[in-house]
Amino acid sequence: MTEPSHLTAVRESYDAVAADYARRVKEPAELDPVSRAMLAAFADLVRPPHPGPVADLGCGPGKVTAHLAALGVPAFGVDVSPRMIELARAAYPELRFTVGSMTALDIADGELGGILAYYATHHTPPQWLPTVFSEFHRTLAPGGRLMLAGHVGGGEHLHPTHAYGDHPVSYASYLLPPDRIAELLQRAGLVVTTRVVQEPEGGSKRQVGTFLAYKPE
Repeated sequence: MTEPSHLTAVRESYDAVAADYARRVKEPAELDPVSRAMLAAFADLVRPPHPGPVADLGCGPGKVTAHLAALGVPAFGVDVSPRMIELARAAYPELRFTVGSMTALDIADGELGGILAYYATHHTPPQWLPTVFSEFHRTLAPGGRLMLAGHVGGGEHLHPTHAYGDHPVSYASYLLPPDRIAELLQRAGLVVTTRVVQEPEGGSKRQVGTFLAYKPE
């Protein structure tokens, strides 16, 4: 099966910037209070005795995966960038990290107690989101929880025209309205329980949307 072109672009770009990205991305403890609270709420929902491991999809250098693990969550990381996975494994050798794509997860049906997609889906073209969200539904156990967070907007399609550090990037970003994201999650069979939209602050120019959902029993 031919890989979608957007995955190739994302992989190549994040492989190129991985070291700079790992240095610059915030530690979870440095996030704003709302983001920290949402991660803590998600951890409360998925830590044992809730059944099944928790996949941090689009884990990057593994900082949030490690944060979840420190909160008692049986978390592991998946990322499309082999270089990001190398960095994550080096930084957190006690945790499991694998290369993979959200469009075709190498995870069994109903295996997961939770999924975190943290700033991981906004590079996905809207026509591919139903495939991604269907994979979330397929791999979650009944009652399994999802937290999805990332940039939202009015449907903008952004193409970077600058370099990240010393490296050019070639991925695109798609800033969908929060209502559209919630609709697509619900169409995939997930029940959305919480939506939080944060307005831009601290130099940011983009809204952030966070969604909590679950797979019905």
